[in-house]
Amino acid sequence: MDSTVDRFDTVRFEAGRSRLASLAYRLLGSATDAEDAVQDAFLHWQAADREQIRVPEAWLTKVVTNLCLDRLRSARTRRERAAGAWLPEPLLDGDPMLGPAETFEQRESVSLAVLTLMERLSPVERAVYVLREAFSHSHAEIAEILGISESASQQHLHRARSRVSAERRRGEVDPGSARRIVEEFILAATSGRTERLVALLTDDATAISDGAGLTEKLLRYDTPERIAAIARAGFKSTPAKQRLAGGASDVHYALVNGAPALLFVPDGKIIGAVTFDLADGRIATVRGIAAPARLVRLTESWRRREKGEPLITEW
Repeated sequence: MDSTVDRFDTVRFEAGRSRLASLAYRLLGSATDAEDAVQDAFLHWQAADREQIRVPEAWLTKVVTNLCLDRLRSARTRRERAAGAWLPEPLLDGDPMLGPAETFEQRESVSLAVLTLMERLSPVERAVYVLREAFSHSHAEIAEILGISESASQQHLHRARSRVSAERRRGEVDPGSARRIVEEFILAATSGRTERLVALLTDDATAISDGAGLTEKLLRYDTPERIAAIARAGFKSTPAKQRLAGGASDVHYALVNGAPALLFVPDGKIIGAVTFDLADGRIATVRGIAAPARLVRLTESWRRREKGEPLITEW
């Protein structure tokens, strides 16, 4: 095949790269793994007899989906995620890898809450859920992509929806209200107002931390009082924290995977992200993500953005 055709086919692949990356991210919960899966798909595309591919978008969707399923089924992935030290990789709102966001279902499917809940699904259930909820594929199309029957696709979707909806907190939060609640939280934490912190949390609130990637399991705190104590300690600036961070950090408000978040940023590099799930005007879940490998893409996106004034300076 001549170079002109090769260039044309490369351009055709690149035109769909963002959509493929968004699909892979939803399936894997990791931007790094999603990029690897899409690059593997490109190698398959180059090696294929492209004149025999009638609908390139459908062919590539099938390839990427099945590459992701292979990763989810791999012994290494099962080991890492079963260890209990896994959280989805956070992405700054506006990152093209977050993909379609026209409907509530599309936005919800890429939230950290739902990406975490999808860990409880089988790989096939997860694929059916993502293909249907986020990309609106028909059951006939999903059956073709996954090599299953249409009735099996419908059954997998029913099970996936049931498992996800049993624990998620539905409903979207007004952006202005979300920012106000988070600002109240950080003000209460930095001023040591424990009672106000507790009042901002739901009765069944949960806090989860990856321990900066240094622990074998996630750290979990399950009472408002315990979460308030951790927040007070976490937001207290100390010389030791500044040394570990490589200097004093600014704390910025941002939206991450559609949810309000606080970013800890010394010298332009994000060293920690704290995200909040809200329910009925209060905070239901707090996630702390500080493992360096999980923050690379977040930092790259942040450096390209216009920044507002930080909520805290010299943390």
